[in-house]
Amino acid sequence: MTPNLVLASSSPRRRDLLARIGVVPARIEAPAIDESPRPRELPRVYALRLAQEKAAAVARADGEVVIAGDTTVAVGRRILPPAETEDVQRELLALLSGRRHNCISAICAIDANGKVRTRMVDTIVAFKPLSPAEIDAYVACGEGLGKAGGYAIQGRAEAYVRYLAGSHSGVIGLPLFETRALLIASGLALG
Repeated sequence: MTPNLVLASSSPRRRDLLARIGVVPARIEAPAIDESPRPRELPRVYALRLAQEKAAAVARADGEVVIAGDTTVAVGRRILPPAETEDVQRELLALLSGRRHNCISAICAIDANGKVRTRMVDTIVAFKPLSPAEIDAYVACGEGLGKAGGYAIQGRAEAYVRYLAGSHSGVIGLPLFETRALLIASGLALG
């Protein structure tokens, strides 16, 4: 366990990603914030705002460091929603088919003294052209429901990725290189 670290997240993927670098939060708390984009809000601004709001929404006891993240999928200036239904997921996958999109991962840490630090990684992902049958098969597997952009790169969707430039772990939910650096800068001793 990493003493004094609080993960402000309801995502099991972020917890699992932290474990990959030997970090196990002492406490995990889901932040309660409104994740609706603001009118004309750009994807990078949106992702950073959400990461900061998530970190600030979780109470921090003396000596604790809080870390939060947000991963936003965007096509140009358009922020893609989570795929809450199969119909929405089909629309999202059809939009991403054969084209590049951005997965913007923002991280925010609030250290024991209340200092806020942030990092952001913008990963470019390109899907191969997807046939209607491939979209239907992916939707039927269920793994992309509830996910931004309608897919989970750590699962079957990875077979559709023809190009990726940036952070694979950032697309999953937490860019590990930047997260580790942010935790160290926030005063945590990591091996």
